[in-house]
Amino acid sequence: MDTEVMLAKVQDKYNALAGLMDERVRRLWAATEAKSLGHGGISLVARATGLSRTTIQAGLVELADPTAESDPSRVRRPGAGRPRLTAQDPRLLVDLQALLEPSVRGDPQSPLLWTCKSTRNLADELADLGHGVSHDTVARLLEELDYSLQGTRKTKEGKGHPDRDAQFNYINRKVKLFQRRGQPVISVDTKKKELLGDFKQSGKEWRPQGCPEPVRVHDFRDKELGIGIPYGVYDLTRNNGWVSVGIDHDTAEFATEAVRRWWVRMGLLAYPGAKELLITADGGGSNSSRSRLWKVCLQELADDLSLRISVCHFPPGTSKWNKIEHRMFCHITENWRGRPLLSRVVIVNLIGRTKTRAGLHINAELDTGCYPTKIKVTDEVLASVRIKRARFHGNWNYTISPRD
Repeated sequence: MDTEVMLAKVQDKYNALAGLMDERVRRLWAATEAKSLGHGGISLVARATGLSRTTIQAGLVELADPTAESDPSRVRRPGAGRPRLTAQDPRLLVDLQALLEPSVRGDPQSPLLWTCKSTRNLADELADLGHGVSHDTVARLLEELDYSLQGTRKTKEGKGHPDRDAQFNYINRKVKLFQRRGQPVISVDTKKKELLGDFKQSGKEWRPQGCPEPVRVHDFRDKELGIGIPYGVYDLTRNNGWVSVGIDHDTAEFATEAVRRWWVRMGLLAYPGAKELLITADGGGSNSSRSRLWKVCLQELADDLSLRISVCHFPPGTSKWNKIEHRMFCHITENWRGRPLLSRVVIVNLIGRTKTRAGLHINAELDTGCYPTKIKVTDEVLASVRIKRARFHGNWNYTISPRD
């Protein structure tokens, strides 16, 4: 047969199988073809496939003695291929880790302390240290070191208090005691203030392809629409809640008014014979443990509702442990993800339609009241509050009884 015809046939076979063969199978196939062609077969197959004669000869050796390969699943013999860079350069991983955490392991004056730690920048810094690596190699090494691209995480809330755990245990015991007696226990807090209008909301919502909802570029407050201030009341026992959406200021008067509305709309029906109410709250904000106005407003609430109101504040730096945060507010945020809060009606309806498969349901209402700030509470007014402080951290744990 003509040499050119044989060459064309071998090329056609190789092109048809090339995408299906790994290195070892390719080597053995070429050796089989060369062997079937006889004299000159190695040269012809090498010319047709582009494989080296050495590779084809190695395949012939394997065909002649199949038992010589200890592990047939291997593509190459043990030790074949280029040595790993980390084996040739033992300092490579050490210097890479030092660059990743320059303020801890490396030079605090490293440029990477003030620049983006991209793989290209890391490769450039390693080159300055005498390591010739590409950014692709850096990416592979980072993967081997169990590094990944990550954002920041909000976990630090300030300095911890030495009685932090003891206060948590106190709150837990108090909650269980009220629940055993059939008395209501609520968790209260103010959610983040929200701009009303066509402003961006984080998250994504299903929409037609290529038609995202247009929103404003800048988050400047709309003077006509204003803001929405959701103050929540979460019933720990019944897994339901109330949200008053204020439009003025987040004050102690606004907070106690939200509790009043919850009691009138939901609490009284759920606990018709209640004589007490336990409130768990953060230590700051409108329901601050240091706020005089908060205590005065609670006294007025206790008088109006004829309830003995007990309050337990979470210790400093632990506001995220408040039940309302991860049992109610997180679901509200999820329900309006990617949806601009165009008006007061929209924010109230989105909150009121928040439900979970665990049975959570929320009622919401707009509070158009005016709540002025900077109200001073005199010592005489504060002295009129019938407050009984607990033996353990009376500044965090106290009870206010009705005066009538």
